Amino acid sequence: MFGDRIALRELLEPVIEAMGYELVMVELTGAGSKTLRVYIDSPGGIVLDDCETVSRQVSTLLDVDDPISGEYALEVSSPGLDRPLAKPEHFRRAEGNMVRIRMIRSHLGRRNFTGLLKCVSGEGAVVEVDGEEYELAYNDIDRARLVSEFENKIPRSRR
Repeated sequence: MFGDRIALRELLEPVIEAMGYELVMVELTGAGSKTLRVYIDSPGGIVLDDCETVSRQVSTLLDVDDPISGEYALEVSSPGLDRPLAKPEHFRRAEGNMVRIRMIRSHLGRRNFTGLLKCVSGEGAVVEVDGEEYELAYNDIDRARLVSEFENKIPRSRR
């Protein structure tokens, strides 16, 4: 599944960037009924018309190249409040904020890290969780996202 995301990103990113948008992340989920989620952004933000425009263009491209076997649903949306962090520049923009990171495999005895994004480099990020700092390499991260201020205020027992 991870290789599919890379191939889809490589296919879609030039087209989406040529339209004036940033491709934030691509997700391909499901085994039987698949869903391809494409998250886009722009400096002025995203409105529904932007999603429709990109959806039409991406749909045409996918029909021609046919990189996904079988049927699938295409969803194009903005990253939202809990925006995914998929590129080093996304992590740089999120520095100083709360993040939730899931590793591909266990790192120092855990796979999930929710904490303060302390600093970032070209190779990875440092996250502070309960007073301890963890260095996490981008290549080992399965998924990462911002934790919205609203979600951050909900007690852990209610999440």
